[in-house]
Amino acid sequence: MKERTLYHSVRLEESDCKGCTTCIRMCPTQAIRVQNGKAKIIKERCIDCGECVRRCPYHAKKVVSDSFCELKNYKYNIALPAPAFYGQFSKATNIDVILTGLKKIGFDDVFEVARGAEVISAKVKELLKEKGLKKPLISSACPAVVRLIAVRFPSLSENVIPLTSPMEAAAQMARKEAREKTGLPDSDIGVFFISPCPAKVTAVKQPLALDSSAVSGVISIKDVYKELAHKIGSIDKIEKLSVAGKNGIRWARSGGEAESLGIDNYISVDGIHNVIKILEELEDEKIKNVDFIEALACVSGCTGGPLNVENDFIANSRVRMLTDKLGYKLGEIDPEIKLSWDKQIDYEPFSPLSENVGEAMRKMQLIEEIYSRLPQLDCGSCGSPNCREFAEDIVRGKAQERDCIFRLREKIELLAKEITEISKLLEQ
Repeated sequence: MKERTLYHSVRLEESDCKGCTTCIRMCPTQAIRVQNGKAKIIKERCIDCGECVRRCPYHAKKVVSDSFCELKNYKYNIALPAPAFYGQFSKATNIDVILTGLKKIGFDDVFEVARGAEVISAKVKELLKEKGLKKPLISSACPAVVRLIAVRFPSLSENVIPLTSPMEAAAQMARKEAREKTGLPDSDIGVFFISPCPAKVTAVKQPLALDSSAVSGVISIKDVYKELAHKIGSIDKIEKLSVAGKNGIRWARSGGEAESLGIDNYISVDGIHNVIKILEELEDEKIKNVDFIEALACVSGCTGGPLNVENDFIANSRVRMLTDKLGYKLGEIDPEIKLSWDKQIDYEPFSPLSENVGEAMRKMQLIEEIYSRLPQLDCGSCGSPNCREFAEDIVRGKAQERDCIFRLREKIELLAKEITEISKLLEQ
């Protein structure tokens, strides 16, 4: 079986890792192990949700994103700020201040991702009216959730709305406007998304359902904030740049996308572990009479992304205040903008136990035998997230049963007993 080449924006800085096991307990896809005192990320299981980045007390998990140096590769550069970006600045009195600031730090133009969100909302409204679609429809806006479904809930893949994200829609729209404005070809136009999360970086570098991304690069909100924060309060001439409405911008927080559809029978869930619970119930057919599920990997939505600067609750409040006086806008669907996926998401299974079915079955039985001998406390001390995963790691040759401290203690106690008995025999 040919090994897939996977891109991941979440990386481990091994020198900073202390082997504390915090990450293995919090990883939603059980993609991390601690071996020889250091964490290890299993690439085919990682969905780049950033949960380990958020939780690691030693900051050993890093996000690799693009830098401002990439702007030098293009003649004309456009900033695509995520709606969550607006909630990061305490000194910003309105959105135009923030957008003007982006032009002050090196961008030639700005295009709000919220405008892409408005177009996607309009398209989803159309889909909700169609008959024959498998409901509830699951939003495809969060790339971490889409990849989660691909690796863990393949039976739900048909529920995922086959539409590009607001980021991709906005990138195409921005390129079209730039071509018309400048006369430049696409190769000379740089379109840079300002991201609150690592999953967006991965979605651009290795799209799951698209042949290629319209985004040139992804710069983290933290990096842009460093350049912009000290300029916000001293911008003299503020340009009128924001054209997005309240409903598009409020996609920044949990519930914003669902509210923009104007329907009542929906579920809005945020936080990757909460998302998993909902998807499990949906897979078990426990969720009925729901048309739409908005699922976001980060708590509070995109304002809770690990690449943000501000506390998510404060950021949510700022986004609300900045949009209070704005009206609702429904995006116009431009036939020249491709909104549909190029391909359906495929099931991305973890590495099989064996290519041979009989051998795989034998190993599954062996996993169960080993698991039955383990304490089943799921303490994580062995370096695996739980006892069942530990049993599988043993069968895969990645761990040994003595790595379990309870099993090791039993063996030590047994050995001590044998030594005592031998000592007594020698004394006779």
